[in-house]
Amino acid sequence: MSWEAWLTLLVVVIVIGLMVREIVAPVVAMLGAAVVLLLAGVVDTPEAFSGFSDPAPLTIAALYVLAGAASKAGLMQPLVSAALQTGESERRGLARLLPAVATASSVLNNTPIVAVLVPEIETWATRHGRAVSRYLMPLSFASILGGIVTLIGTSTNLVVSGLLAKATGEELGFFEITKVGLPIAAVGIVLLVLLSPRLLEERRSARDNLTESAREFVVDMEVLSGGPLDGVTVDEAGLRQLAGVFLVQVTRDDEPTAPVGPEFRLHGGDGLRFAGKADDVVDLHSIPGLESLERDQFHGFDLARSSFFEAVVGASSPLVGRTLKESRFRSNYQAAVVAVHRAGHRIDAKLGEVPLRVGDTLVLLSDRGFRDRWRDRREFLLVSPMAGTPATGHHLRLPVALIILAVIVLAATGTLPIIKASLLGVLIVLGFGILSPGEARRAIDLDVVLLIAAGFGVAEALTKSGLAGQIASGLVSWFGAMGDIGVLLAIVVATIVLTEAVSNTAAAVLIFPIATQAVTATDLELTAVAVAIAVAASASFLTPIGYQTNVMVYGPGGYRYTDYTRLGLPLTAVMVAGILVGVHLWWGL
Repeated sequence: MSWEAWLTLLVVVIVIGLMVREIVAPVVAMLGAAVVLLLAGVVDTPEAFSGFSDPAPLTIAALYVLAGAASKAGLMQPLVSAALQTGESERRGLARLLPAVATASSVLNNTPIVAVLVPEIETWATRHGRAVSRYLMPLSFASILGGIVTLIGTSTNLVVSGLLAKATGEELGFFEITKVGLPIAAVGIVLLVLLSPRLLEERRSARDNLTESAREFVVDMEVLSGGPLDGVTVDEAGLRQLAGVFLVQVTRDDEPTAPVGPEFRLHGGDGLRFAGKADDVVDLHSIPGLESLERDQFHGFDLARSSFFEAVVGASSPLVGRTLKESRFRSNYQAAVVAVHRAGHRIDAKLGEVPLRVGDTLVLLSDRGFRDRWRDRREFLLVSPMAGTPATGHHLRLPVALIILAVIVLAATGTLPIIKASLLGVLIVLGFGILSPGEARRAIDLDVVLLIAAGFGVAEALTKSGLAGQIASGLVSWFGAMGDIGVLLAIVVATIVLTEAVSNTAAAVLIFPIATQAVTATDLELTAVAVAIAVAASASFLTPIGYQTNVMVYGPGGYRYTDYTRLGLPLTAVMVAGILVGVHLWWGL
């Protein structure tokens, strides 16, 4: 291989490692790769940044705006009340809910769909005594399956279409992917309805735990040296008669004492841990001689005018890897974190010193405007009120539905290219004031748009350096004994593995140039392979971190990693088999 190929290989390996280890955000890794390859001379400036002039990123940004309008109008909210009925079986409810979710996801970005439906389903499940874990993962998986039905179902489909256009001059048609995707989605929905009640356990969600513990806080306080509590017993300090608050533990010189008897004598510097109801814990701040070790995170909150929220930390959040103290959460977000839930468990530690991870669910207390301020920011994938969802712009439902329908019809019939149809929809949404310019800007996931644009430059380097050709030759020699089906199977499996390791968009960008080179040594059609890659890149069912919607339901559902694998394996198998059969039937193998 040439030095350009070796350098490109090294850069790609480093990029994958950075994304797998979550050392930096995917967008940073991909942009960094494009810049390094440009500086090294592997690609020139137009090639490195060709994605910024490609229609795909702009189209995706426009579709995000339309999805934001649908979210503001509450288009999906009536779905829960219509699909889930009191007293019926889980399978019957899923049989009505999941096809509707998949249908909506085939023409709208699935992230806002799931963001709107999660709090609705949580509220319904809590009201009817159902385990929300039985519904949220099927919801996420159904939204993923819906994304493989049409060209605009996911951003990955549009990325693959853009890469195909660069290679052949022909984009994917609006329903090109439907030939393979629709049967897979239909079988996948049936499997979800049949298997979810059997394979998913009843997990306790963050909302359940908060409700069952009567909104319990765990608060650490310190006895002030020389203060009125220094040298007195617990009983004399009045800490045994606190209404709704319990002294759990005393820590002195790093040695904890629990339980704490009434005759235990307090010293200055002792750390006291209390547990109790939200309304009562705040009263601890009024006790002379006690100081909060959480830097008064609850000070200033009028609990009568505040609300509890769930906030799920996303992969691109600046909170990842940082503690609440390091991020100055209380001052920067105007909210107090009550608990952190991870992998279905509440973390029992001093909250200010816990480094946050992707998928952590923060249970927090803030004013009622918290959701509106932060729901469209990259800090949180999901912000859900824990006492029901606020009313939405119901009067906007019909006009927004008509605008989206018009965009779909114009693109599907070929009257307008998808980029022109989507931009026309955005113009109408902004022109009629359905979204303000600020709301439209916040609706766009800029990290995804930049990741896609930078990915085109990396794909160019894979091809120009000869690395894609080298890897493709290896694939053909290793799997060519099985014929074209063996090569296609290798491409599909590699795409699925990369999707779980990094992201669906990054997987498609890295695999496509390799597949393009492999096609030249087989009888496969590049269009067929492009469809296979687009569908396989959406096959993120095995872990909670491979796709955004999986991360969004991870904490609220109280799931474990193994829950995804248990339900996701049958769907992944169906996806692989469906791709091979579909490509054979439509293009031949």
